[in-house]
Amino acid sequence: MDDAIVRLFGTDGVRGRANEFVTPELAFDLARAAGMSSDGPVVIGRDTRRSGSMLASALHSGFNTVGVDTVDLGVIPVGAVSCLSREIGAQLGVMVSASHNPAEDNGVKFFDRDGAKLSDDSEFAIEQRVQSGSPWPCLSGLEVGVQSVMDDAVEQYVKQILSGFEYDLSGIEFAVDCANGAAIHAAPLALRSLGAVVEVFAAEPDGANINDGCGATNPSYLAKRSNGRVGLCFDGDADRLIAIDEDGASVNGDVLMAVFARYLKERNQLQNDLVVTTVMSNLGFSKAMERIGVKVLRTPVGDRYVLEEMRRAKAVLGGEQSGHILLSDRSAGDGIRTALQLAAVITSTGRELRELRKGMKEFPQVLENVSVARKEALVDSERVWIEVADAERRLADDGRVLVRASGTEPLIRVMVEASTVSLASEVASHLSGIVAEELG
Repeated sequence: MDDAIVRLFGTDGVRGRANEFVTPELAFDLARAAGMSSDGPVVIGRDTRRSGSMLASALHSGFNTVGVDTVDLGVIPVGAVSCLSREIGAQLGVMVSASHNPAEDNGVKFFDRDGAKLSDDSEFAIEQRVQSGSPWPCLSGLEVGVQSVMDDAVEQYVKQILSGFEYDLSGIEFAVDCANGAAIHAAPLALRSLGAVVEVFAAEPDGANINDGCGATNPSYLAKRSNGRVGLCFDGDADRLIAIDEDGASVNGDVLMAVFARYLKERNQLQNDLVVTTVMSNLGFSKAMERIGVKVLRTPVGDRYVLEEMRRAKAVLGGEQSGHILLSDRSAGDGIRTALQLAAVITSTGRELRELRKGMKEFPQVLENVSVARKEALVDSERVWIEVADAERRLADDGRVLVRASGTEPLIRVMVEASTVSLASEVASHLSGIVAEELG
């Protein structure tokens, strides 16, 4: 392994161009390294990318070479890998997916025995083993691990997430965008099992069309086809949900969390009256929570950090603007479980989504990405931080500024929220220019 590679894991697993960065050799080594601290079994799922079966095969082989048994879940949502890891007593779960990225990319995500993403320390330990090539067990013959297939993995997952669901969805109509990805079987099955009428879109994967002009990153595709129904847009691995209301307007993760928080608080089910979100959450979300007496805790970007804070604070609701929502089991983002929670709110309240969403007014948000030579220099750039402070004073309580380095690219992200789009754009443009001058 090239010594120049310092970190393999980003904010959401190992991810990059398939067979270029995320190669079968890397997947094999990651599995061997992860298997060194596991006695199995390990469950492995994937999305619909052309490279998925190639990388999954390498993972199975890597675990098997160090004596760990593996279970193939096939094409399945990432939430199912998390769920089934817990249910069958697996030591690890692995998902082969690059989530919302294009089909050319792929990645590897690991989950612990509780169904949560591995901690930074655990990921770092795997990286160290991969990079050092530290001695692998020399097993042979009957000592190697074996592979098996869980043919009914989708059905078992759906059975688990529907257990305890109290509402009959008979006659309710949904338009569902599966992003030509991992939700193609599980999402329609879950909703139809409850009696819902479901029309499915983007559910014909060919290995190359995952997330292509559809899904959670392109909600306008479903908005044009929902025809007054509630729309549910998943991404490639189905850990995100962006909804479409009856008027065809997009409902992002912030708005969904606001709907859920109000619903749970009204029923005295919002533990400790708090919600956990990230620094990217819209200012309108904070103001909406303030109005109903709910405290907002913010974390760095990444649902793993939301999860850690939820566990620390004993929160039952958290998530990201992008549509990653974490619910009461505090394990992992699961877009299909989020969709069921939304269906429960609509059904039990008898209110349409376009009405429910009125509890939160989003502030206009402008995000600019600035290419820089050294993103690490941001922290010591005195001029940038002086300008940021000036902008914050100008916006006062009616706006917000966030300037941060990208976790995966040589970029500085400048995000500004304000009372109007023009003001947000003006401030963002000014700060981006300063960043470019100082760091570009």
